[in-house]
Amino acid sequence: MASTVTTPATQPVRTTYAVAGMSCGHCEATLTRVIGELDGVTSVDVQVGTGRVTVTGPAEPDDAAIAEVVDEAGYELTGRV
Repeated sequence: MASTVTTPATQPVRTTYAVAGMSCGHCEATLTRVIGELDGVTSVDVQVGTGRVTVTGPAEPDDAAIAEVVDEAGYELTGRV
């Protein structure tokens, strides 16, 4: 008789960053696009009003890569929240 081993599904990793310089829907669209293009990012949630950006992926994100694309887009990643 064969036994069945069930492994838990891998939970996505959500990391929230503080980003300065966001003020409108264009900011939200830009950051969603540039961060979403990075390897390992499955979703991006930008909250302009709070200055928070939540990045979701299968593993810990590359903070340096995220900071680089945020800075290149004209905003400032000030750290994890």
